[in-house]
Amino acid sequence: MGKRKFMSTRVLKPGIRIDQSIIAKDGRILIQKGTILDDFQIDYLLTQGIMGIYIYEGVPDLDEQQLNISAATQRVIEQNRREDPVKVSLSESVRKQVGEGISHLFRNTESSDFTKASNTIASELENTIINNDAIAVDIRELKVSDEYTFRHSVDVATISLIIGKKLGLKSEQLHELGMAGLLHDIGKSRIPLEILNKPGKLTEEEFEIMKLHSTYGYKILKEKNQFSPQVLLGVLQHHEKLSGRGYPMGNQGNMIHLYGRIISVADIFDALVTKRPYKEPYGQREAMEILLAMGDDLDINILTAFKKSMILYPVDSIVKLSNGKLAKVVKNHPDYPMRPTVVELDTGRVLDLYGDFKCNSLVLES
Repeated sequence: MGKRKFMSTRVLKPGIRIDQSIIAKDGRILIQKGTILDDFQIDYLLTQGIMGIYIYEGVPDLDEQQLNISAATQRVIEQNRREDPVKVSLSESVRKQVGEGISHLFRNTESSDFTKASNTIASELENTIINNDAIAVDIRELKVSDEYTFRHSVDVATISLIIGKKLGLKSEQLHELGMAGLLHDIGKSRIPLEILNKPGKLTEEEFEIMKLHSTYGYKILKEKNQFSPQVLLGVLQHHEKLSGRGYPMGNQGNMIHLYGRIISVADIFDALVTKRPYKEPYGQREAMEILLAMGDDLDINILTAFKKSMILYPVDSIVKLSNGKLAKVVKNHPDYPMRPTVVELDTGRVLDLYGDFKCNSLVLES
C-alpha cells in the first residue's frame, strides 16, 4: 500500500501518479485522478497557476489495481450497482482559494479585512455545497491543504454544512454554521507554536493551555463586533459535551448551541481519520464506530444526520473483507454506511452486509 502526499508542482517529475482530479471551472475533468503525469501535463499545471497537488506514492490503492475480474462477475456487479447520492465536489480552484483564505485568516487575525474575508471564504464553500444537489460527503475526497490546521478547518466546515443541510437549516443559518466551522480553531493562532506543533503527546500543563483555544477564538471574533452571537457560540462551544465533560465551561445539553453541537461531531470525526505526527489515523469504519459510541456526549439527532451524510465506501470502491477476500462496493445504505452491499471478486457472490443476517460476522477492513 502507498500513501497520499501533497507536492509542489515545481518539483513534479514525469512518471508521478496524481491523486486528485484537475477540474476546470465548467466542471470538465482536465486530468483524471490516477493519471501518470508526463512533461506536458506538468507544464500545463504550472501555466494554470496550480502550485501544488496531491500525488500517490508507493503501490496503488486496491481500487486502482488492475484486477482480473471475470465477465460473469462483472455482469453481477453491473446488475447490482446503484449510484451513490450526489457528493460534495470541491473544484481545484475552490480548494485553493478556501485553503489559502483560511491560512491568511489564521496568520492575520488583526487584519482590517478579517470579517469580510471570512464571509467571502464561507460563501465560496457554501455555494459549492449548498447551491447544488450535494447531500453527502466522501471523506476521502476532502483535504484542501497540506497544513493540518487549515485543512482540518475546511474539512470541519464542509462536514458541518452537509449535516446542517440534512437537518434542514435555513440559508442564513447555513452561512453562519459554515463561518463557525471555518473559524472554530482560529484561537489556535494564540497558542505557542511549541505546543501547537509538538510532535508528541502534550503534557497535562500543555493540554490546559491548548484547551484555551476555543476561548481565544471567541474573544478574537467578539472583539470584531461583526460576528453574530450564534457564530461566537459555535466557536466557543465546539469542545463542549452534552454530558458536561467538555470545555471551556462544562456546559450540558441544550446549554450548548446547535452550531457547537454540529461542529463537535465534524471536528471529532475529522480528527480521528487524520494522520498526525503523534498518532496514526483511524480507519473510516473505526472512526464512525467511535463516534457513534459517544452517545452520552454528542447530540443523537446530529449523529444520525452525520451518519446519513457520510459515504465511507463509495460505489465502485475495492474493499477487503474480514474473510480475507476482495470485493467491490455496488450499493450503499444511507442509514448504515459501514454495511454496504458488495460483490466478491473471485466468486461473484453478492453480499448484503446490511440486510442479510448471514453476513453479520463480516466487516470491511479497508
